Amino acid sequence: MKSPTLRPTEESKGVEFENLKRRIHGKLVDKLDLTRVGELEGDVLRREIRLVVEHLCDTEDTLLNRTERERLVEEVLDETFGLGPLEFLLKDPTISDILINGPKNVYVERRGKMEKTTVAFRDNNHLMQIIDRIVSKVGRRVDEVCPMVDARLQDGSRVNAIIPPLALDGACVSIRRFGANPLKLEDLLNYKAFTPEMVMLLEGSIKARLNIVIAGGTGSGKTTLLNTLSSFISNSDRIVTIEDAAELQLQQDHVVRLETRPPNIEGKGAITATDLVRNALRMRPERIIIGECRGAETLDMLQAMNTGHEGSLTTIHANTPRDAIARMETMITMAGFELPLKALRQQVASAVDLIVQTNRLQGGPRKITHITEVLGMEQDTIVMQDIYHYIKEGIDENGRAFGRFESTGVRPNFMERLEAAGVRLPSSAFRQRVMLED
Repeated sequence: MKSPTLRPTEESKGVEFENLKRRIHGKLVDKLDLTRVGELEGDVLRREIRLVVEHLCDTEDTLLNRTERERLVEEVLDETFGLGPLEFLLKDPTISDILINGPKNVYVERRGKMEKTTVAFRDNNHLMQIIDRIVSKVGRRVDEVCPMVDARLQDGSRVNAIIPPLALDGACVSIRRFGANPLKLEDLLNYKAFTPEMVMLLEGSIKARLNIVIAGGTGSGKTTLLNTLSSFISNSDRIVTIEDAAELQLQQDHVVRLETRPPNIEGKGAITATDLVRNALRMRPERIIIGECRGAETLDMLQAMNTGHEGSLTTIHANTPRDAIARMETMITMAGFELPLKALRQQVASAVDLIVQTNRLQGGPRKITHITEVLGMEQDTIVMQDIYHYIKEGIDENGRAFGRFESTGVRPNFMERLEAAGVRLPSSAFRQRVMLED
């Protein structure tokens, strides 16, 4: 009796495809003339290598249809020039976050929803090769001595990696996407992240050189908002930016970008944000932008705001405007500065003019939930007042939060500064009312 032929399963097909890809990639590496590769430009080089890969496919005794063959060629090219399996995800503009939990579990966030993908790495060594490729391009390293690293991709996307022995189930990578076409003001208005009246106030505040702190939780859109607000800065201003991993995409001509540096393998040579803020003060900046205040640099930033560098911007992790003030106080005291609490609060109150609170609501929508003015001190307390706020009303059938933007009816105390800078806002912008409903 004739035994039935077993059809190959999807899993066995996948293993066979991966083995074929690995063989061709190995042959490609052996065949490449590295001296000639260095002489060719990116696009020309990719075309030349594609021809070599297609020839290598012909030498393999494996039947592939046209779609499989094209996929094989593209994946070998991605493995050679790019970030391997990640290239497929990075080409998808709808993906905002890529989260890798070991070589076989890759998740993405798309339109505010988390989903698991079919993308996988061969093993932990393959994933480690891709991580090394990312971090080495920005002069960083990751190994057992330094198992955590922050880096960035060419498009400005922020990368964090943590590897074994700290990560127990294989290397973990978090990629926060900042696409080649960053969100513009019109996009955020279309998404109802804020209202036209709020934009007018923020634009006027930046032109009048108010010091602004953008507060919010992880993934709430702080950096996106900072990029958007920076477009209101005059093209003639000299701007110095300070970041741990450079991700700001400023459009002005006169921008000096500074980036912190981790310690070397001997634990020496670290350059902190505090060092860069102090150095920036000697570079004749007209505005200083710190990507995020998270430590001792907070005091230096406040002192810079108080000593003639008006119009500075920064972000901070906090859930409410009042929390943002408290967190600044905490960071200064944790850094070892034993200032009396009243003196410390006076520094904050005199330096910060405006706190813009961002929040990521249930279901994914990101909103500016408060625009709050810092008025000053009353006895030992910092006094603030909301100018605009967002009130969450409920959850719709798709699981997304909805609500309304309201004007509190308060006219900001800094209106004279805006008018002195030539900014005229209509009185109706501050009338107490519901401005926009989701």
